Amino acid sequence: MKDNPLEGIKAVFLDLDGTIYLGGELIEGALEFLNRCEQQGIQRFFLSNNSSRSVDAYVEKLHKFGIPCTAEDVLLSTHDLLSWLSSNNVTETYLVGTEGMRSMLEVKGISTKSKSPQYVVLGYDTEITYEKLETASILLHKGVPMVASHPDMVCPSPDGGLPDTGAYMALFEATTGVRPEHICGKPNPGMILHKVEELGLQPQQCAMVGDRLYTDIEMANRAGVKGVLVLSGEATLKDLEQSPQNPDLVVNSVNEMLR
Repeated sequence: MKDNPLEGIKAVFLDLDGTIYLGGELIEGALEFLNRCEQQGIQRFFLSNNSSRSVDAYVEKLHKFGIPCTAEDVLLSTHDLLSWLSSNNVTETYLVGTEGMRSMLEVKGISTKSKSPQYVVLGYDTEITYEKLETASILLHKGVPMVASHPDMVCPSPDGGLPDTGAYMALFEATTGVRPEHICGKPNPGMILHKVEELGLQPQQCAMVGDRLYTDIEMANRAGVKGVLVLSGEATLKDLEQSPQNPDLVVNSVNEMLR
C-alpha cells in the first residue's frame, strides 16, 4: 500500500449502506468526514447498489441525516440498469422490485407488469411477495431471460446481513436453473467511469469508498480509481486475507479519512 493513497484526489464516490450509515444510524464521524471533503475541495457522490429506493428517497434520507445533497449527487444500480435496458431496446418487463424501483423504470417508459415481458427484472425487493416469486419463476421456466440490478448477496444492517438481490438470484436458480443474462451495478466500472468522464477527471484522481470487496473494491480495481475499504459494514480483515481484490487503503471507517 502507498503512504498517501488519497493524495491528489479530486472526487470520492461513497457507498452508503455500511459506509455512511448502517440501517437508520449514521456511521460515527461520517458528517465530519463529509465536512473535510468540502473543506479540502473534494467533490463527493453517493453510490449504492441498493435498488430498493428511488433517488428521491435517498436524497430525503440523506437530508434527514443532515447531509446536503441533490439528485445529481446520487448514483444507483438502477441507473445502470436503465442504461442497459435502453441500450438493448427493452421496454416490456416483469419487475421483482419495490414500488420505488418501479417508479424509476416506468417514468422512463418501461412497463414493469407486462403480459409479454422481454425480461424479468430483479432488484432488491424489500416488498417481496410469494406472488412475485411465483410469477417470475413461471416466466423463467417459459424461457424469459432475467437481468438483475446488482449482485450483492446481503444488505448490511445493525443486526446482521439481510437477504439482498444475490440471495434472490440463488433462490431463482434453485427453482428454475436460470441465472441472469446480465448483472448491473457495481462492480461494473461503467457505473462510475461515466461520471468521472463527465467531471473531466482521470480515474486516478478519484476514489471509491465502500464496505464490500467483491463490488466496491472490485469496481475500483476495474475502473482504475483508488479503492478504500471500510470495515464498518460487510467486509472484515479475514475476508481481505482471502480476497483477490486489492484496496489501496483499509480503514475502520470514513472517520479515519482525510485527516
